[in-house]
Amino acid sequence: MSIESHMSDKAILVDIGQRLSCRRVELELTQADLAGEAGISKRTVERVEAGESVQTTNLIRILRVMNLLEALDAAIPVVGPRPMDMLKLRGKERQRASAKKRNTQPGDDWSWGDES
Repeated sequence: MSIESHMSDKAILVDIGQRLSCRRVELELTQADLAGEAGISKRTVERVEAGESVQTTNLIRILRVMNLLEALDAAIPVVGPRPMDMLKLRGKERQRASAKKRNTQPGDDWSWGDES
């Protein structure tokens, strides 16, 4: 099963938990061994594998023990400044995101609601 945007958060967590469980078994680690090496409780490992929500630091610890941090790096790439932003900002980095502008025609801003 692959993770897709239409999936619910719960379904994605369950899929990630199943993948981590398979990887743990592949590495021949028990839940207790993984927990000990990661410095977390066995119950936390059980929760991750069951698709329950956990703290990000605990997930990072599990990924580190399972040699999967590089996959996390690939999933969330470093974003550098775009060349046009560098020109506009004169070498400075953007600090904020601006609201998206809508394409509206003059007079489309509001209506009374009784036009139908």
